[in-house]
Amino acid sequence: MENVLSHAQLLAVAEEYGTPLYVYHEDKIVSQYQRLVKAFNNEKVRFFYACKALTNINILKVLKAQGCNIDCSSINEVKLALHVGFDPKNVLYTSNGIDFEEIETARSLGVIINIDSLSNLKKFGQKFGSSYPVGVRLRPNIMAGGNLKISTGHDKSKFGIPVDQLDQLLDIISQHQINITNLHIHTGSDIKDVDVFVKGIEVLFEIIPHFPNLKSIDLGGGFKVAYKEDDPAIDIEALAASVLETFASNELTKDLQIWFEPGKFLVSESGYFVTKVNVLKETSATTFAGVNSGFNHLIRPMFYDAYHRIANLSNPQGEEKEYTITGNICETDTFAWSRPLPEVREGDLLVFYNAGAYGFEMSSNYNSRFKPAEVLITNGSARLIRKRDVFEDLLRGQLVD
Repeated sequence: MENVLSHAQLLAVAEEYGTPLYVYHEDKIVSQYQRLVKAFNNEKVRFFYACKALTNINILKVLKAQGCNIDCSSINEVKLALHVGFDPKNVLYTSNGIDFEEIETARSLGVIINIDSLSNLKKFGQKFGSSYPVGVRLRPNIMAGGNLKISTGHDKSKFGIPVDQLDQLLDIISQHQINITNLHIHTGSDIKDVDVFVKGIEVLFEIIPHFPNLKSIDLGGGFKVAYKEDDPAIDIEALAASVLETFASNELTKDLQIWFEPGKFLVSESGYFVTKVNVLKETSATTFAGVNSGFNHLIRPMFYDAYHRIANLSNPQGEEKEYTITGNICETDTFAWSRPLPEVREGDLLVFYNAGAYGFEMSSNYNSRFKPAEVLITNGSARLIRKRDVFEDLLRGQLVD
C-alpha cells in the first residue's frame, strides 16, 4: 500500500503526544486527490471534498492547497470552509431536513446550494425566485453502498426529492421561476460497483430536458476504500472512463460539468488511531484486551459493524494469538472479536488503520472521557493539530447558579 506510516513512525509520535491519538498522513491525502485528478483528466470534472468525514481545519487547508473544492452538510461546515479561505464559489452546501434559516444563511454567504425537499424549495422560490441559482438533490431509488445504514438513494431513504415527485418539483420551479443549475444524486457509501454511477446518470437522462438552465450533474461520492488486505475497492480509473463515456454519449450531458463529492476516499487511509492496552482479561470464551479508548473515540465498528485492521505496534514479532479488543467506557464497545494479533501485553500500543474518516469526527465526551489529540505528519514531520481535552473542556458551556 502506498504512503503508509511505519510502526516506528507511529510509535515515535505516540511517545511524543500520548494515547489515544489520531494521526493523519498528509502525503496519503494528497496522493488520493491526485489520483482522482489524473484518472478523470477533464476540465469539466470538479471534486468537492465531503468534509463531514474530517473537518479539522488543517486537513481542509491541505485539500484547499491542492485545488480541491469542498462539500458541506451543515452551515457550520460552510463557515469552517470559508474560515480557512475557500472561495464561496467553490463551497457546496447540500441541506438535509434543516431549518430554512440555514439555507438563507448559505445564500447570504454566496455559496453553491443544493436543496433536498419540496418544502424548502418552495420557501426558497417564494423568497428568492430566480435571483439566485440553486441545485436540487434527487432520490434516484437505487440501492447502493456497504449496508442499509450508509445507503442513501433507495426508496425508503430520507435523502433527496424522490424522482417520482418530478411533477410536483416542476410545478414549484415553474410557479416561482426558480433557476435550477445543478441536479444532485448520491446513492450511498462504500460503493465498489462503477455501474451504480452509470445507472444514476441514466436515471437523469429522462429528467434533464425539464431543466433548461442546467450547468452540472452532481453524482455524489461514496467511493469504496479497502479496509482489509484483500478488500475490494472501487476502480477509480474504470469509474472515470465509464462516467466520461456515458456523459459524452448523450447530447443532453456532453457539455455539462460533472461533480463528485469524495470524503472517505480522500482521508480514510490517511488516518491511524493509536491506543494503549490497559488490561488483559482471560476468560473461558476469549482473551479481552481492553484499550484506553471506546466508541466515544471510534464508533464505526459498533455503529456500522465496520472492520478496521489492527496491528500491535509494540510487539509485531510476537506469537500470534486471538484477542477481543474492547474499550474502557461503561457500554459494550467491542472493536473486534477474536482478532489474530501478535502477542498483546498490558502497555502495548495497538493501531487501528483506516481511521481518517468518521473517526474523530464522530467522537464524543461520553462517560466524561476526554477527546483525543490529533497529529498531522507532513514530509515526515509531526505537528499537533488538535490538543487533547483537559478537565476544563468538560465544563465549557455549563452554567451554575
